[in-house]
Amino acid sequence: MHPLSSSSPPQLPNDSSDSGVSAERRLREAEERLREAIEELQRRQRRARGLYPPCDHADESCVANAIGNVCQSFLLSYGVRVGIGILLRAFKLARGQSYSSLLDLKQLVSEKDLIVREEACRIGLLFGGFTGSYHALRCLLRKLRRKETPLNAILAGSVAGLAILALDDSNRRRTLALYLLARLAQCAYNSAKTKNRFHLWGSHWSHGDSLLFALACAQVMYSFIMRPESLPKAYKDFIQKTGPVAAPVYKAVKDCCRGSPVDVASLHAYLSKAKGSNTMKLEEFPSIIPCSVIHPGTNSCLVHNANAAAATFRKTFPLYFSLTFVPFVVLRLQKFMDAPTRTCWYALTGAVRSTTFLSAFVGIFQAAICSHRKVASKDHKLVYWVAGALSGLSVLLEKKARRGELALYVLPRAADSLWYILVNRHLLPAIKNAEVPLFCACMGGIMYYLEHEPDTMAPFLRGLIRRFLASRISNPTPPSNRSASYTYLHTLDAMKEPKVPDNRETETLTAEKYNLESIPGL
Repeated sequence: MHPLSSSSPPQLPNDSSDSGVSAERRLREAEERLREAIEELQRRQRRARGLYPPCDHADESCVANAIGNVCQSFLLSYGVRVGIGILLRAFKLARGQSYSSLLDLKQLVSEKDLIVREEACRIGLLFGGFTGSYHALRCLLRKLRRKETPLNAILAGSVAGLAILALDDSNRRRTLALYLLARLAQCAYNSAKTKNRFHLWGSHWSHGDSLLFALACAQVMYSFIMRPESLPKAYKDFIQKTGPVAAPVYKAVKDCCRGSPVDVASLHAYLSKAKGSNTMKLEEFPSIIPCSVIHPGTNSCLVHNANAAAATFRKTFPLYFSLTFVPFVVLRLQKFMDAPTRTCWYALTGAVRSTTFLSAFVGIFQAAICSHRKVASKDHKLVYWVAGALSGLSVLLEKKARRGELALYVLPRAADSLWYILVNRHLLPAIKNAEVPLFCACMGGIMYYLEHEPDTMAPFLRGLIRRFLASRISNPTPPSNRSASYTYLHTLDAMKEPKVPDNRETETLTAEKYNLESIPGL
């Protein structure tokens, strides 16, 4: 063999590819420098003339723009809440085999059975009030400060966050505030990580979101068993109705773990209603509550867990289908009208997958509790923390994109419960109505990241805010009196967008038929 035959051939294609990437990078850097220069020139011109930055709604006044956003967001949020209520009512009537009543509007939407009007109005006032206030404040700050800076978005978002007062329930306000706090922390972390300033160990793990969800579920389920008063009543009732164990049994388990006397009378009253449980002997200070008390109607733990998972699926499927179908129809009306069958199929498959995840969660939690009673003779409160963590692994049944959303949804619940426990033990101070300033501060940060660093936000949250809360930010009306430099800036943005099909105009005309934003006044 020739001695030169072992040498690798020259990598000309890779060199040309590297040079192409380098040239594209230099082009982008030049575009960014040109953009900054043009923006600085515009700022100096406006400062010299005493002008303020123009708004993004040149075809209508600032007041009309704010009122239009109020009406649009109010109607969208009101429609979503009422639609979910009507669909759940329809499932309830169908479950009672009263199919003819589905066509009777008195039974379907009567205020006696469908009590959602006040809640829907409050949600509409929250979303509509925030959106309208935010747009009005942005316009006002442009005129007062005569410049457009990130501080404008922070101030407008913070002040507009006072719309949270439309909700009269402090628990719901605190839940929303903690949820936004988790989202704001996610944006701040992603921003720092992108700029190579900070990153957590293990952030590159492919199942880090599942681990976070499991840890949050551990705290929530521990609180549900040992400190139920630390959870919001609605959330606690949802867990109670979803699970197969009765409330007196949970209370007996809590008293047993704490060494308190068990309420034998309430347990006897519950067990007397169960089949074959009248002669069961109960102690006031038991070392552990046996499986025969947890599921008195079934001797087999395996059968009990399977029945619990199946019952959870039947009970929660209408809820998940409503939460999937109604927002998709209301917020994406044009897509639903174009392909209603496909929309219904997506909603059905998504609801089945989410319901299966929750059913597995309940089954694993009950299996962990029963397994502990097979090998141990004394109960301990940490068992329920571990059981909650194990059941949280059922989130792997969900799509990858949904796992992070679920983790950030449960995390505020866990943090709220932990905060309550620490305050109750006098380790942290109790501040009345602290959720209102927390919500305002979080909204200021969220709106900053939405407008100036949108890539740091989760796609779900970014799309929801742009479409639901501030849709006119994502689709501003192109003004007619812009300078040439402004037009060039938008030309640079257009160069980065992917090409669209030739039939875009046809799709736009079709979309206007079913798009709520195309209706005058909305």
